[in-house]
Amino acid sequence: MKHKILVIGGTGKTGSRVAENLSQLGHDVRIAGRKTNPAFDWENPNSFDAALKDIDRAYIVYYPDLAVPGSRDAIRTLTDKALKAGLDKVVLLSGKGEKEAEACEQIVAESGLNYTTVRASWFNQNFSEGAFLEFILNGKVTLPMPDAEIPFVDADDIAEVVAKVLVDDSYNGKTVTVTGPRKITFREAVETIAAGIGKEIHYQPISIEKFKDGMKAAGLPDSYVWLFGYLFEEVLGNPDNQEVSHDVQKVLGREATDFRDYVAKTMETGVWNQEVHNY
Repeated sequence: MKHKILVIGGTGKTGSRVAENLSQLGHDVRIAGRKTNPAFDWENPNSFDAALKDIDRAYIVYYPDLAVPGSRDAIRTLTDKALKAGLDKVVLLSGKGEKEAEACEQIVAESGLNYTTVRASWFNQNFSEGAFLEFILNGKVTLPMPDAEIPFVDADDIAEVVAKVLVDDSYNGKTVTVTGPRKITFREAVETIAAGIGKEIHYQPISIEKFKDGMKAAGLPDSYVWLFGYLFEEVLGNPDNQEVSHDVQKVLGREATDFRDYVAKTMETGVWNQEVHNY
């Protein structure tokens, strides 16, 4: 059965991949974002209705993160409107080990919609499509929590899982936790990338306070400074939150992508061969 599926954040790390996977499976995909038609803006609930019109199912990604203030109201409004619009099912992308995000999960669970929650660990793609790319290009990665062991998960794996559970109703009401197959530290991640691209990249541990001070000095909004502080302190700072899950294998029938394979795959894109930015 083919569905009309709304992909919120359809130009982002997971959303673009989910949209591509669903399109390849023959589903009718509507990508939603601030610059799409119809436009979708989390800060403007009036934009939700047009995006939800004539849709069967939806993939929900809240930007910048479910932990930030305002997320609960936005998720509640969206799910209320989705139910009224006649949607059958939603899949929510959540963060592994984020207590604040779990409040949003509960809102979805009590919405009256069929749903699946996908909880993800930190993305491999943070080093190639996100916050840490500039560090890699400059040859110096300055991050806190040097002892944290993180089961980095690949965005391709997340997207494949999401596409599967969106259309497979056997996952209704379930939580799927997606991680990589093993835990590594930031230093190990950086060393793996450096070895792959044949470039010296230095990992420099830094305190969370100095890291946040650097973000403020760079002119980043207070909300982002708070969010990254929260993710490092509350999520990475709790060893219980960083256990390896085997749900990728259970859902897809294959092992999750190893960080080394992510590096090999990303090297082919040339993203780490860009001109170095000096500050």
